Amino acid sequence: MAAADLAALGRLEFFPPDHERFPALRLACEALARGGTAPAVLNAANEVAVQAFLERRLAFSAIPALVAAALARVPAGPAVPGIEEVLAADGAARAAAREALPEFDPPRRS
Repeated sequence: MAAADLAALGRLEFFPPDHERFPALRLACEALARGGTAPAVLNAANEVAVQAFLERRLAFSAIPALVAAALARVPAGPAVPGIEEVLAADGAARAAAREALPEFDPPRRS
């Protein structure tokens, strides 16, 4: 695969992201703004949600909702003093996402 020639493309335009259309991006921005362990919670919950989607236990469109549910259930510390706190937040988020998973309808099979 050849590298893209960005100069040949001409002008590029960038627009503000549409957080309504892309709720996962909104969640990521909010987690970054909260700081502390919130990004670790988001990442861990997202990994559980994507795995559930791959196993056909969660609709693709429900991934952000499951991540939001985990973020709401796991308090994120205001600061990250060390790796122990990040790992604890990761484990708590994975448990919260797995616990919340049954609240979401499984995807419809076509």
